[in-house]
Amino acid sequence: MTKLEELKHGKLVAVIRDARPDQIIPIARALKEGGIRTLEITVETPKVCHLIERLKEEFGDDIIAGAGTVLDPETARAVIMAGAEFIFSPTVNVQTIKLAKRYGVISIPGALTPTEILTAYEHGADIIKVFPADALGVSYFKNLKGPLPHIPLMPTGGVNLDNLASFFKAGAIAAGVGGSLINPAKLITGEDYTRLTETAKKFSAIVQKS
Repeated sequence: MTKLEELKHGKLVAVIRDARPDQIIPIARALKEGGIRTLEITVETPKVCHLIERLKEEFGDDIIAGAGTVLDPETARAVIMAGAEFIFSPTVNVQTIKLAKRYGVISIPGALTPTEILTAYEHGADIIKVFPADALGVSYFKNLKGPLPHIPLMPTGGVNLDNLASFFKAGAIAAGVGGSLINPAKLITGEDYTRLTETAKKFSAIVQKS
């Protein structure tokens, strides 16, 4: 199974934002125990390249590690050299898409309009991140799938336990989940990480039913 197939099979990408470097491995361990194996670390995280390397050293193929909020090809190349297996972007940057594909890495740019989505897909994006998904909601996502049924779409931004199943029913191939799953500021004790695992299990249970 390719990394892209694994990502689609898992259906959930955990977006880790505003975490301290020392939290990344414990967060990854808690998420993995909860059934979520695909992890995105946003590039504003201090020492992000080192952290991606650490993740792969610690977990190997048990997780899929990628970088998020990648705005340009220079940043994309840096994190790919560190071991990033996918590139998440909030916008459509054609050169970033091409750079990712040049290195055989999964490209997931963010788009909102049909024109942006088609542009990203035509330039080689593997999956298009509909972002911010909560801005226009599930009905908009469903409407996008009407004229663009062949393009794999995943909602990100505002996806939570209440609307996740609805997005899958509307045709989502996967979903990016951030603040409703992980709040690094509240991860202090071992019990906090246990609660994170339990929350991850709740998201994973919805996926299994979808």
